[in-house]
Amino acid sequence: MIPSRRALTLLTLWLAVGLVAVWLDGLRGPWAAMGGGLGLALLLDAWLLRRLPSPTATRDGPTTLSLGSWHGFTIRVTNPAPRPVRLDLFDNHPSEFGVKDMPRTLTVPGTAWQEITYTLRPMTRGRFSFSGVDTHIHSPLRLLAQRRHLDAPGELKVFPDFKQVARYALLAMQKRTNAMGIHLQRRRGQGQEFHQLREFRKGDTLRQIDWSAVSRRNQLISREYREERNQRVVFLLDCGRRMRADEGPDHINHFDTALNAILLLSYVALRQGDSVGLLAFAGQQRWLPPVRGRGGVNAVLSSVFDLQTTTAPSDYAAAAATLAVRQRRRALIVLVTNLRDDDASELPRALAPLRRRHLVLTASMRESALLDAAQAPVGDLSEALRAIGAAHYLHQRRTAHTALRKHRLMTLDVEPEQLPSALVNRYLEIKRAGML
Repeated sequence: MIPSRRALTLLTLWLAVGLVAVWLDGLRGPWAAMGGGLGLALLLDAWLLRRLPSPTATRDGPTTLSLGSWHGFTIRVTNPAPRPVRLDLFDNHPSEFGVKDMPRTLTVPGTAWQEITYTLRPMTRGRFSFSGVDTHIHSPLRLLAQRRHLDAPGELKVFPDFKQVARYALLAMQKRTNAMGIHLQRRRGQGQEFHQLREFRKGDTLRQIDWSAVSRRNQLISREYREERNQRVVFLLDCGRRMRADEGPDHINHFDTALNAILLLSYVALRQGDSVGLLAFAGQQRWLPPVRGRGGVNAVLSSVFDLQTTTAPSDYAAAAATLAVRQRRRALIVLVTNLRDDDASELPRALAPLRRRHLVLTASMRESALLDAAQAPVGDLSEALRAIGAAHYLHQRRTAHTALRKHRLMTLDVEPEQLPSALVNRYLEIKRAGML
């Protein structure tokens, strides 16, 4: 038990009267009586507090959360005692979460319940649990408080941020995906899979004309093609130390940005009728064989939500050899990583087992901080050296990507926030060109 502010105020007043009583003999009797009364009140209050039954607490809220988003939770406190009880409450949420509107103070009527709401913001993916609810129950006379722990178990799963997927789905319904920087273009006659015959239109090529149909109908008839379906997209996800950098006001690291991009492209590819798979490497190895259909996004989410970066080096050769064994059928292999300036000579050789059978796209994220440093105004020697160093590194990086393209490796080199839309656009370009 701990004394309340009211008890400390009364004790301070009693001590002050005692100091005065040292000089005034007439106050010694009242001061002693005051002390005795205060002591009895504390004893009585402690006895009443110990007899109070503990309330119960239940928590209501989502069990699957999105990284970086605020989610609401409700705590219901039930008082089994016939008299009202006043308490301070704190829900022991995971320490990796941000919190609003907690702790709280409330008064619960006798044999009744009361609810409070608060919000949590997860800043790390994975599995988490609540460790119960801590309360300070105030005594009937408000002189003491007692700490009691209430059991309220709960398990949470924090998934990558799927707001972009939800936004894409909404914009796709409204045919406004260009608001996300994604350009869906319907190009009739440019695909590889036959769709239907139709009348010849302006803009059709002579190669599209079906001369057998022309002879039967005595008019120009064109073949219409569409982008092929039932193709495969397999992500090769780097979980090594290269992906540990974080940028931006929310300090979302490159790895979480990569997961957001993978989820968005998975959703788009599954809607196109393709299947999606994933192999994580560098410290954590996880294999998801290509899946398709409506449940495909859930399968990808379940496979990556608890993946974390490690300090292991990115061994592209070992990852490529492993994937070449597991993925035999031709696919679009998307290597999501953070390339360095010294990868130009090693990467083509490392990816050779994949390039013989598959189409390989390397998606790399460049640090926005380097670009800011290279373009920052220079005021002194240290700032000049910082700008020169950043500019030199960026130049070497561009040179490395140019060398990779000379080896016929498709590459993307974008800032993290541009990766989701850039990756989807490149996938759609590959589909339209029939490169798979």
